[in-house]
Amino acid sequence: MVTSQQYDHIWDCCCDHGLLGFTLLSRQAASNIHFADIVPELMIEVKSKLERFYTKASNSTNSSWKTHCVDVAKLPLKDYQGKQLIIIAGVGGDLMIQFIEAIYQQYPNVDIDFLLCPVHHQFSLRSKLIELDFSLKDEELVEDNQRFYEIIYVSSTSKVNREINPVGEKIWQSSSNEQAETVAKYLNKTLKHYQRIQQGAKHGNDMQSTIDAYQAIAIPSLTL
Repeated sequence: MVTSQQYDHIWDCCCDHGLLGFTLLSRQAASNIHFADIVPELMIEVKSKLERFYTKASNSTNSSWKTHCVDVAKLPLKDYQGKQLIIIAGVGGDLMIQFIEAIYQQYPNVDIDFLLCPVHHQFSLRSKLIELDFSLKDEELVEDNQRFYEIIYVSSTSKVNREINPVGEKIWQSSSNEQAETVAKYLNKTLKHYQRIQQGAKHGNDMQSTIDAYQAIAIPSLTL
C-alpha cells in the first residue's frame, strides 16, 4: 500500500520489535522513518538494532531514521514538515480511536494519512473514522497464523478517495477460492463474536445494528 517516496515522514507507532519500520527503511519508503513507542526498554532495543544494522546504510540511501519514546497521542508532528503517514498496529481499535482523536485535534489542518491494523473493535474504529470525515484509500483482509486482521488505509484530509464503510467493502471481495474461504471464515467469526456480546449484554439490542450490518454482507460464491 505504501509506495516508495510517497511520504516525507512515516511513523511506525507501537513499534514493539520494529520489524515493520525496518522493512520500510530498507525499501526507502520515505525520506524519514520514525519509530515510536511509550515503553523505554523497547525503544532502547529498537535503537540498538538500528544503530547496528542501518546507520551505515542510511548514509548511502535517501532514508534516515529516528526513535521517539513517546505516547502516540503526543507525536511531535509539528517538528516535521511534509506529507506524513502514521502506522498504528498491534493494539485494539478502542485505543486507536484515542490516538487518532488526539492527533486530529492537535493537527486538524495537517495532511496526514493513517495505516491502521486493529486487533479488535474494528467496527467502532471504522465508525469513528466516518464520524471524523476521513476517507478510504485502501483496505485489505489478512489471515496470519489463524488470526484475521483488517488493514485500513485512510486519509484525514483528501476527499477524492472512497467513503469508509462501517463493516468494510473491499475486504469481502475475493479473486480466488482461497480468498473466498478466508472471507467466509472471517465473517462467520465476526458475527459469532458480536452475537456473544449481545447475549451477555444487559440490553440485548445494543449490538443488533452491528449484527445487522454484518449479516447484510453478501459474499460472492466460490468459483469452481
